[in-house]
Amino acid sequence: MKKVFLVIFVSVLTSFISVSSATNGWLNILEEGGNNKGELCTEAIQKAIDKAEKNGGGTIYFPAGDYLTGALRLKNNITIHIESGATLRFSNNFDHYLPFVQLRWEGTVMNSFSPLLYGKDIENITITGRGTIDGQGEAWWKEIWRIESAKEKLELTKYQKMTQEANVGLETAPYYERTRNFLFHRPPLFQAFNCKNVRIEGVTIQNSPFWTINPAFCDNVTVDGVTIFNPHSPNTDGINPTSCKNVHISNCHISVGDDCITIKSGRDADGRKWATPTENVTITNCTMLSGHGGVVIGSEMSGGIKKVTIANCVFDGTDRGIRLKAARGRGGVVEDIRVSNIVMNNIKKEAFMFNLFYDKNTVEEPVSERTPIFRNIHISNVTGTNVNTACRVIGIPEMPIHNLSFSNINIEAKEGFSIDTASDVELHDVKVNTQIGASFSIENSKNIILDNVSTTTPIKDTPVIKLNNVSNIMIGNNFQMTPTDVFLEVDGLKSKTIFLKNNVFEHVKTVLKKGKDLKIDIKQN
Repeated sequence: MKKVFLVIFVSVLTSFISVSSATNGWLNILEEGGNNKGELCTEAIQKAIDKAEKNGGGTIYFPAGDYLTGALRLKNNITIHIESGATLRFSNNFDHYLPFVQLRWEGTVMNSFSPLLYGKDIENITITGRGTIDGQGEAWWKEIWRIESAKEKLELTKYQKMTQEANVGLETAPYYERTRNFLFHRPPLFQAFNCKNVRIEGVTIQNSPFWTINPAFCDNVTVDGVTIFNPHSPNTDGINPTSCKNVHISNCHISVGDDCITIKSGRDADGRKWATPTENVTITNCTMLSGHGGVVIGSEMSGGIKKVTIANCVFDGTDRGIRLKAARGRGGVVEDIRVSNIVMNNIKKEAFMFNLFYDKNTVEEPVSERTPIFRNIHISNVTGTNVNTACRVIGIPEMPIHNLSFSNINIEAKEGFSIDTASDVELHDVKVNTQIGASFSIENSKNIILDNVSTTTPIKDTPVIKLNNVSNIMIGNNFQMTPTDVFLEVDGLKSKTIFLKNNVFEHVKTVLKKGKDLKIDIKQN
């Protein structure tokens, strides 16, 4: 009896395991016609994705090995799981990214090559695992370099002709014609277009043809624990949400050939037509190495960007730290931005850059939907070393940058703070040690508070604070602890209502140096 019972038990257990394996929603790609030997298996992978969706959803599992594929179309309720030791490698044959699909490319909705991983109008899509996604972007980079570097006009390739035919009537601003005329739009590695519940977690992504993770018009996007590595490559931004809401980026490590993280919402008239802001964004616990900017907002921001927090990040070796950029003609409002607890080192240009003059060829125009706006931006608790320029703020006369504050900032830089055309700006507990020029230079601005600002490395015959054409400014609670030649220099016919209060100038040789165009008295007490 015992022997019969054991046989029956083992038989039932084996049957249970078989049924469980068949119904748990996992599809091993090696059992679905794929291979891990580096041979093209796009069709098998796509069939597995379609099969999982038909079954209500599931996980496409890539065990260790080398998988070669062309563009993949993601579907509802699908997880791509790439195991440790597995590499999902994308073909460098451009034909494998046809037919064209609708996507947002550099802020304009158009038809072009399919992103390597693409989903449209779907929900619940996930890419996870400890494996690698390799975009093999070098072929794409070389093609754009070939076109851009040509000294004479080239005959259009078949792909350029296809792009032209697929986008008849697409309007762009005149300044953008140079880019549009190349008509060769490298695809982003990942774009979900109008999707919900998007998650990318744990994987390493490298060698993207263009922007790497680029959700567009999506709701509830999470990118967590992702490593992105795109060395020596053009326009290979790391993470670029555009016109998305409820975006969470955390614990990522990024080193790329353009901006590490960029928040966008569309370009010019096309961005205003779609009128979809990016909002409710959190960026936390990330490290950024090589890149044009650590976290950048713009320059495609015509749909608006609001409610963004950036915290607990390290920028080490980026060209800039925090950068906001826009230009006349873009329109859009960037507002309600909070940055805190940031450490920067080896910043090649500006630690902070806020620029409404990104296109220097524009001229002043009446305020309209074309006028970009930066307002309600607050920075606190930042340490910077080996920085080239601490900060540059550049507004436009018809729309000064408004309501900007810096608190508890300590930066070692070659050059200091430079603020031009702004209003309602406050600096509290800001120390900037410079090698060239004033630590704080402000011009063409109004409603300014400088509270406990200082330098421990004053420069001979150079003011700590330099003002030109400013009004309604309070300079208070300042104490230069080290011997200083000049604390404040003021000039400009438009300068007025400047107050000094509760300052200690025990170590200052010249408290105030007046410029030749200054026509007012400065009140001190």
